[in-house]
Amino acid sequence: MSKVRIQKLLSEMGVASRRAVEQMILDGRISVNGRPVVTMPCMVEPDCDEIRVDGVAVIRRSSRKVYFLLNKPRGVVCTQNDPEGRPLATDLVPAGRERLYCVGRLDVENTGLILLTNDGELTQYLTHPRYGVTKTYRVEIDGRPTEQQIAQVKRGMYLDGRKTGGAAVKVLRAGHERSLLEVRLAEGRNREIRRILAKLGHKVRRLHRSAIGPVTDKGLKIGNFRPLLPGEVKSLRRCGSGAMEM
Repeated sequence: MSKVRIQKLLSEMGVASRRAVEQMILDGRISVNGRPVVTMPCMVEPDCDEIRVDGVAVIRRSSRKVYFLLNKPRGVVCTQNDPEGRPLATDLVPAGRERLYCVGRLDVENTGLILLTNDGELTQYLTHPRYGVTKTYRVEIDGRPTEQQIAQVKRGMYLDGRKTGGAAVKVLRAGHERSLLEVRLAEGRNREIRRILAKLGHKVRRLHRSAIGPVTDKGLKIGNFRPLLPGEVKSLRRCGSGAMEM
């Protein structure tokens, strides 16, 4: 099991940004296995180390792994807490002893699949771009994209001075006023799909994540959840360009 930087782990699990975690360390607010973290870098094992912030465990040692698949509704946020008091994705699945974290993010206005788990190693695998785990989205946009624009998205476009990794795009329905696309990304930046399409002059009206790797939303209505089957967990561990050690 590989170790990761504590600020990277806590950031991906929605506790705080990396910079905020670094400040928490400097302020003496974080401990690992009962010992205050006083220096950086601090490397931790997600499934073995107990991490506390202000004395409250955010990651506990646990031998029991829990996996839920949630079809997130609009208006729900994928963080551990929300200053605005909006509903949390973690509130929509059964409460247990294990503290669950969202794997990846969906913006508040988007809908679709979110995996909630306490398996830190699987979380790292599914969110790290180097493993190339594909997420699939259905995207409704204003207008009709041209073949040239679709080709641009496939090749990759520049956002903030850095080229995107490109995407697989299929036009499911083309209309003068609205069109429906299927977009598959192996590396997704913050609001990447919305920003790329806006750059091409197509406002995104709806965005829904329909699949994470081989796991799809088939039979799972928006707002509902279900436990992942053992076979699905196994397939997620094997679905990227690299594979996790079993």
